[in-house]
Amino acid sequence: MIRLPTDHGERFILADEVHARPPEPMETPSRASYVAIMVEADERAREHAHLSSLCERYSVMPPPAQASHFIARLGPIRLKWERHGEFSALAFFAAGEGTGAFGDHALSLLPEGWLPALPGRTIMAAHAKLIAAQEQPPHSAMLAEHFDGNVVVGAEIGDGAGMAFTDFRIHGDGCSRFLLLDHRFTPRQAGRLVQRLFEIEAYRMMALLAFPMARRQAPRILAIERSLATLTDAIAHNDDRDEALLGELTHLAAEVESGLAASQFRFGAGLAYSDLVRTRIAELRERRIASMQTIEEFMARRLTPAMATCASVSQRMRDIAQRIARASALLSTRVDIARQRQNQALLASMERRAGLQLRLQQTVEGLSVAAITYYVVGLLSFLAKSIAYAYPSIHPDALTGAAIPVVVVLVALGLRRVHRKIATDEGHRGPPRGSA
Repeated sequence: MIRLPTDHGERFILADEVHARPPEPMETPSRASYVAIMVEADERAREHAHLSSLCERYSVMPPPAQASHFIARLGPIRLKWERHGEFSALAFFAAGEGTGAFGDHALSLLPEGWLPALPGRTIMAAHAKLIAAQEQPPHSAMLAEHFDGNVVVGAEIGDGAGMAFTDFRIHGDGCSRFLLLDHRFTPRQAGRLVQRLFEIEAYRMMALLAFPMARRQAPRILAIERSLATLTDAIAHNDDRDEALLGELTHLAAEVESGLAASQFRFGAGLAYSDLVRTRIAELRERRIASMQTIEEFMARRLTPAMATCASVSQRMRDIAQRIARASALLSTRVDIARQRQNQALLASMERRAGLQLRLQQTVEGLSVAAITYYVVGLLSFLAKSIAYAYPSIHPDALTGAAIPVVVVLVALGLRRVHRKIATDEGHRGPPRGSA
């Protein structure tokens, strides 16, 4: 036995993924029904419980709580359940052709009331019938009987191993219809092709969920484009309303982003589903039947234009968002320049005021020299009078007058020294701590 390095934690899960959800083999004749239900996250537990109740009715082990697919035989029918990202799919298979065109379908074999009680909303339901081919091509009366006289599309499939027909319409029982004629199908090939047909219809419906949203968004986009054109024209004319225009652009940008947030997931999912439809059609390997439209041609004429509309609306919204961003950047630059000019004018005004304050301060300092001199000389006059009592020959007024020039010089020198000291201390201190 070969010994390998330690396995990656997801190795076996990834290896088994390509074998997951295999198609159910179908013998000719047989019937199948398929229901796709959109189930919300909070309804998953109820869905599992409801499915488990059906299994318990037939004494079958129910699927594990975290399972994403499940296959079981329930009495006369076989059940195949799959959980997809947005919906759950249930396929029911029964042997035999049944009676009538599609009246005796596989869903009629379920317990009464079980199917309507499933949580969620039905997005697609279809019946398929696999019978042996009697003639090539089938008679128009036979197709009219199975499809209520509607226009039918179809082709040889499986490189000519059989034929498939449908009208892609919801009939009175709420289900679409597929008729397969077997020339040389193997059971697995028949089951695989029936699954492909069901998936084409399910993915087509899921893809088209984006189309009503695109229709609703189109008038809104047109109104936004007109508003943006008006704002852009106002920006070009530079009519001194930059602040107001920037506010309007911001409001418009918020509206566009709201539309993008509400629709982009649905548009992206629609395009992904439409790609799956094309892939499943290619896997049918169709060959044209004379005077009949193929499934691929039908989808090209019906689904493709709808998806093109969705892609166009999505692209228009992204383009508008980019245009608004460019206009906002241009207007913001202009507003910033205007604000810088205002700031420069304010700084110049502050500089002028500082100069005036400096000159006023210098004037006040000059007056303060006189005031300090006055008070110092006043003190000296008291001192001179005291000395005159001791020495009568000294005249106090003369002594006081002689001291005035000396006091003025000393006071001026003292103030100058204080100014130098303050300037020196500021230079040594540097910028405030913590500043860049």
